Amino acid sequence: MNHIKFLKLILKKIFINNLDIIYFFIIISIKEINYNKLISPYFLNYKIPIISSVIVISSISILFKNKNRIRYLYIMDILISIIVFADSLYYRYAKDAISIGTIKNATMLGSVSSSVETLLKFSDAFYFIDIVVLIPVLFLYKKISRVDTSFYIRFIVFLTVFFIGAAGDALCIHNLDIEQPGLIHTMSNKIYLLSKIGNINYHMLDCYNETSTKLSNLKPIPSATQNEIKQYLNKKDIPTGTMLKGAGQGKNLIVIQVEALQQFVIGKKINGAEITPNLNRWLAKSLYFNNYYYQVAAGNTSDAEFLSLNSLYPAPTGAAYELYPGNTFNSTAKQFNSKGYFTVALNGYEDGFWNRNVMYKAEDFSNYCSEKDYNIDEQVGLGLSDKSFFNQTLEKLKTYKQPYYSFMITLSSHIPYDDQKGYGNDLNLGKYKGSLIGNYMNGIHYTDAQLGMFLDKLDKEGILKNSILVVYGDHFAIPKYEAQSLYDIEGIKNATDLDWENLQKVPMMIHFPYDANKGINSLPAGQVDLYPTIANLFNLNKKYMFGKDLLNATTNIVSLRDSSFTNGNVFYVAYTDTYYDIKSGKQIPSTSSLVDEKKDTLKQLEYNDDILNHNLIKNFLYEDNK
Repeated sequence: MNHIKFLKLILKKIFINNLDIIYFFIIISIKEINYNKLISPYFLNYKIPIISSVIVISSISILFKNKNRIRYLYIMDILISIIVFADSLYYRYAKDAISIGTIKNATMLGSVSSSVETLLKFSDAFYFIDIVVLIPVLFLYKKISRVDTSFYIRFIVFLTVFFIGAAGDALCIHNLDIEQPGLIHTMSNKIYLLSKIGNINYHMLDCYNETSTKLSNLKPIPSATQNEIKQYLNKKDIPTGTMLKGAGQGKNLIVIQVEALQQFVIGKKINGAEITPNLNRWLAKSLYFNNYYYQVAAGNTSDAEFLSLNSLYPAPTGAAYELYPGNTFNSTAKQFNSKGYFTVALNGYEDGFWNRNVMYKAEDFSNYCSEKDYNIDEQVGLGLSDKSFFNQTLEKLKTYKQPYYSFMITLSSHIPYDDQKGYGNDLNLGKYKGSLIGNYMNGIHYTDAQLGMFLDKLDKEGILKNSILVVYGDHFAIPKYEAQSLYDIEGIKNATDLDWENLQKVPMMIHFPYDANKGINSLPAGQVDLYPTIANLFNLNKKYMFGKDLLNATTNIVSLRDSSFTNGNVFYVAYTDTYYDIKSGKQIPSTSSLVDEKKDTLKQLEYNDDILNHNLIKNFLYEDNK
């Protein structure tokens, strides 16, 4: 009996001496598990990597003496709580995980401070309550008399605990690397990666990859790898047909990238009124691509530009416009310059936003008109109103020597969509009044009105008689945290991931002089396909592109930056590793052909990253000119 009492006494002392570590382990594990449930309710095996990573962090505290140990644990609690809180907000907004690249480009995401309030939930206080409650408890705990063991014993215990946690982490990462080869290096599917290895491991891996990428980029890429990539792209350059080849030769090209123009509003009415009556009218007079997906990553609007202007995929983390302004690109502007065109990019916002003032030079635009080139006489949302932007841009177009290539980016329909009211054409939103999706419908209705007036003026002035016009949306308008309201608008019940992905389309139209070639093209397509399509119309050199000429293709696979893809019949959702039959909406098993398409998507993304990280377009063009 005395032995049992002695054992209980020893265990009690161990418990009291390590109560701070035990508490930290429990509370941080709960916070991390709670976050993982938010981002991946589909996976049930995430607890092992989460617990393992918390064990590793907790083990470091063993090296410190009592008071310093409490200090370390408290600081780590605050730090991890802030990270998990920020991760939760970002996931609700973008349905993605924060990376170092995202943080680098945080200032480029626009003025969305007012929308942050809509992301907050009362339950978020859970991440910080323990920090406040702990303060008086810690003062009391410091007064408890505890045994201060020698550093040698502490070090032995630390090693034991550390290796237990590290072994669990290593096993999970190893298993994931076997299941999804290359994913831990490319981080192309961040949500799936995070759901499998836990939040702490994800951020550690992100830091490691960021550092290792910078170091590896200092080394030249093997010539065999360069040749492999070049041959792959050369096969994509083989013409598949001559439909409308050269139809735009000698004509102007006017491209308009519309901020947050998502396809679900096209043809839709709210309380009897069309949301986009002008776009609906012009789509009927144009070649309309109704199965067109945005392919952006963390760079949002700038990624849409990058995809459309270069037929390259965006960076896996951060924005290509911020990361690769020193690279050589075979852009649309460069090709039009070689044809004797005047090339100009126009946007009524700060010239340095998204690093455009530098990147447009890298993409070889002859001129860039930004905020300083416009009279800021009316502001809506972030800056110059679309109405004023279009009116002033029309006057600029009249002065340009023809033929010209103008690339325009609108601004007013930027989230949070709450500054477009009161312009005489507000929609009757009914139950959606005051909601984000209601504000969006009103905001895009405003932009539609201004776009309609601009296109009508181009037509009236006779400019469209000698111009090909392209209009498309850049990225999503409704973030994931508002998914339910989007499903409600669409009448979708018991929504699946396929429903969400099907809604991630943007309209794209090509208008020809005299409304020629109008109709609907339902080929699955993405923004990476725009450049080769334009290249066919204008007889441009279209080397070293990942996209397809949509006018001559009969099949196409749309690859997304997170490694999801669709061939038009099946949609592979990477973050749940699930295949869906698009027609039936049901999950289906994988097949050998789908596995090959999945491998090709991963290969393209890997090749794309090599091209960007090692400036391979420069090498390819140099070799061609030898």
